[in-house]
Amino acid sequence: MASIMKSACPLNCWDSCGFHVTVEDDRVIKVDGDPSHPITKGKICGRGRMLEVRTNSSERLTTPLKKVNGEFQQISWNQALDEIALKMKQLKEQVGTTSVLHSHDYANNGILKNLDQRFFNCYGGVTELYGSLCWGAGIEAQKWDFGDAYSHEPQDVINSKNIIIWGRNVARTNMHFYENLLEAKKKGAKLIVIDPLFNATAKIADEHITVKPGLDGLLAAGVIKEILRLGLEDLEFINNSSTGFTDVMELLEGITIEKVSEMTEVPMGKITMLAQVFADKPTATFMGLGLQRYQNGGNTIRFIDALVAVSGNVGIAGGGANYANLQVGQSFDIGNLTLNDRRENHRQFSIMKQAEEILATIDPEIKMIIVTCGNPVTQVPDSSVVQQAFSSVETLVVIDQFMTDTARLADYVLPATTVFEEEDIYYSSMYHHYVNYGPKLVSAPGEAKPDLWIWTQLAERLGFGEDFNFSREEWLNMTLKSLSEKGLTLEMLKEQHTLELPVKPIPWLDRQFKTPSGKFEFTSEHGRLELAVPQESKWRNPELAKKYPYSLLTIHPMRSNHSQNYHLLKKEPKLRVEVSEDIAKKMQLQEDDVVRVWNERGDVRGYLTILSKSHPNTINIDEGIWKKFGGPVNNLTSSGESDNGLGSTLYDCLVNIEKVN
Repeated sequence: MASIMKSACPLNCWDSCGFHVTVEDDRVIKVDGDPSHPITKGKICGRGRMLEVRTNSSERLTTPLKKVNGEFQQISWNQALDEIALKMKQLKEQVGTTSVLHSHDYANNGILKNLDQRFFNCYGGVTELYGSLCWGAGIEAQKWDFGDAYSHEPQDVINSKNIIIWGRNVARTNMHFYENLLEAKKKGAKLIVIDPLFNATAKIADEHITVKPGLDGLLAAGVIKEILRLGLEDLEFINNSSTGFTDVMELLEGITIEKVSEMTEVPMGKITMLAQVFADKPTATFMGLGLQRYQNGGNTIRFIDALVAVSGNVGIAGGGANYANLQVGQSFDIGNLTLNDRRENHRQFSIMKQAEEILATIDPEIKMIIVTCGNPVTQVPDSSVVQQAFSSVETLVVIDQFMTDTARLADYVLPATTVFEEEDIYYSSMYHHYVNYGPKLVSAPGEAKPDLWIWTQLAERLGFGEDFNFSREEWLNMTLKSLSEKGLTLEMLKEQHTLELPVKPIPWLDRQFKTPSGKFEFTSEHGRLELAVPQESKWRNPELAKKYPYSLLTIHPMRSNHSQNYHLLKKEPKLRVEVSEDIAKKMQLQEDDVVRVWNERGDVRGYLTILSKSHPNTINIDEGIWKKFGGPVNNLTSSGESDNGLGSTLYDCLVNIEKVN
């Protein structure tokens, strides 16, 4: 007999939904939304529903695999773990623990996924990754400005008079916020979308402003300059709650509104209109992740923060520079899991440049890579170099549920469980401030095991098994220790399945910032704002721009959480190349033409789609598509780092295009 059980979505996503999962005969039959969830209210996206397909797929890895003479062979868990542990022991004794690289990302938001850090710290400390392919530049930028990256709670948008969605298609990536926007519009809020692409969110906007990709920060600078010209700045906030504003005024003296308009390709009248909208507070600004994926990405977010501050929209209901909400994750005691003090050695590679570092580093060389929660051969930029690097090491171990592009290169592939086959708790630091409980609902197929079981078994073989001698409930209680002291316990979470975390719904309401000065810092200890432009642009690299005249965006796919679902779609996916109308007209391209997109890093081929109302000279190819379906698009993207060193430059990418037979 079928039963409906409560669960939660594990995907690294804005919404972090509550689930109703139908289970029958130890099998997931259906995934629906939980109507009682305070934020997601029974509605979930197709990616969440696909977790049923993901769990039941016949393509699941169900036994450990070892590559022998270029072919994978099934082996026992004991053999796999014994051989991996022996290699790690030998490396520790003969070369040093930092000869092991832990390559990881955030494909799963389970809080116990942090136990991989505990394992590598107890092993002695390995080479780890810093920065983020996704949102690192923006996080660091807001830490410079505010002292941390905090957002307003979801319902506060109802208090907004004006709403600016800047580089963020919430209809595709944040469906419950999209519904809040519709409600806010019904109550009279004006909605403006700033984005190079005319997307589904722009369709409901009162105004859609296209901007040349990578010039969002310069546009924000122009709006600030216009606010000052019109005398609309909030002097009370600037004088009493900020520092460094004179540096901004001096900087803006060096550029005219006409020049900003020319470079951003935004009409001057639109810049004036934005100045008036920001001053007509409360105005809420919601930033996406794509606009900071440029070499000037940190500066871009800082200028938008500065615009929000100058206009007096910081620390007020209905306002905010909303990018991330790290106070959600700060509610948990992750340090109890990771044991950072146990590592004796430590080395870091940039997540963006991990491939180059693998190939170049000595003393010690990287001898072993262990991949968790990620598919770097598809997702890390400059994919040809990534494939070369991951193929070069003596031992590559991949923990995954499917034979991904990265797993195909591995020496050992270890089969992992899905969300419904293990117990964990889930949250997101991107949108709302609720934590969700996900119980184990069904048995795993074959010999698939939770990550925690794998770390525990390896720890025993490497001599620190006592550090993993805890039940799953004990691990979860460790993460909730601070919350338990505030009356929010694991027992309550299991009973209610969703709990509201004790975070500030309107950050910076008291004007007490976490910066060194205690104020909003237009100029931080790290440096001043700059009128910066992308690395791959006609202003910084004119010869490159002549050869590759089109800006490439690689936005989040509609039906897959990054690379996770392409192989599970009913209809085999094809790489789609979306181009602005002016490119199609200039190149005489038609819908479904086969085209080649290329630059000096590589090329891809796909089927053409013509975009309406998008910014001129702009191309988009959704990220995440596997090699066998025509990808990865990261054959084209740069492994460069943002100006603050913690973000990717995935969108800082010029390409050319041609029709092929």
